[in-house]
Amino acid sequence: MTGSSGIDQISALLAQVLEQKERSVFQRLREWYLDAAHKRGDQRRDLEVSTCLGPLLRWIILRWAAQERRLALALDASTLADRWTVLSISVLIRGCAIPVAWKVIGAHAKGSWRPDWEGLLERLQGSVPADWEVLGLADRGLYARWLYTAIVACGWQPFLRINLAVKARAVGEEAFDWISRWVPAPGTKWQGVVECFAQQKSRLCCTLLMQWEVGYEHPWIVLTDLAPAEANVAWYGLRVWIEAGFKDVKGGGLGWHHSKMRDAGRVERLWLAMAVAMVWMGGVGSHADSQRPVACFEQLPQRHIARQRLQRAPTQPPLSRLSCLQRGRLVLLAALFKAEPLPLVRLVPEPWPQTLTPPKPGPKSSQQRQRQKRRERKKRQKAAHHRKTAA
Repeated sequence: MTGSSGIDQISALLAQVLEQKERSVFQRLREWYLDAAHKRGDQRRDLEVSTCLGPLLRWIILRWAAQERRLALALDASTLADRWTVLSISVLIRGCAIPVAWKVIGAHAKGSWRPDWEGLLERLQGSVPADWEVLGLADRGLYARWLYTAIVACGWQPFLRINLAVKARAVGEEAFDWISRWVPAPGTKWQGVVECFAQQKSRLCCTLLMQWEVGYEHPWIVLTDLAPAEANVAWYGLRVWIEAGFKDVKGGGLGWHHSKMRDAGRVERLWLAMAVAMVWMGGVGSHADSQRPVACFEQLPQRHIARQRLQRAPTQPPLSRLSCLQRGRLVLLAALFKAEPLPLVRLVPEPWPQTLTPPKPGPKSSQQRQRQKRRERKKRQKAAHHRKTAA
């Protein structure tokens, strides 16, 4: 309700609601994220976050819309300044991402992330019903054969993007050749079963999905174990939602970027509290978002101003000016203002994309030069103001 993960704001609010001393509430909340050695009193114990990850995902499955039996999970890493790197697996829903598994490590820690990723996937294994379709999406920087195998071991479908500088051979071919031959120019696409990667230790039998949409600098190239007829490369567009999820956790939502915690275990416990809150806000927000009226431009004249201002392609989903989680928080606040029961509704996903939409064209070079000149002018004015003030 505070719109913040800061313990000071939360304890101040709860103290008012519970009619208790603010310092007492603060201390109880603080001891929740401390390890047992730093808690007061006897018979204290740690909260082991790793044991909560599977139940958290199962809770989301229980709150998922009954008619939907497929799930998109994104794997990615996010940093907090030069202190922390968080490896997270998140459920993607309506442009947002709800973390269900995470590992906090030092930003400058050395060593491979492989044991951490495999551990997170192992914790979630068996949490989703076997008859569900689950995509595990990751960007090019995370691709590895072991990650592909680990996602398959969960009973899920890997959906991993790779670079263009790769060799493969299709069924019936003997020699490996560059995969760029199948998408030589914008406007081309190809998909089929291949042996990917020429080196024996990296070789993988999989389905290769490729599409170079006009307007993109590079083609989308995705590896999956789905049959070519059952997969759509446009689904990879869901992965970008995890960036919005990091924004909701940081400056665009719960304000984790203000955290001063110096212990990884405490950060992981804080993320658990944020994840539970995000499930609730995500459920309320996704339901509210699904009830919003959809603009119908087909009934408007061709010269109507609404048509002229429409900048999104017809194949793109309706523009949402609010994060799904922020919309959910506002709905909960409105219920409190109106003295209504707090809503507990299901998570309502939207249909997965079926087409790869062209990117929004960037500014012209002349516009970029003008913007750069304005920025430089502002810097000079600011520097002159500081010199004048100092004098």
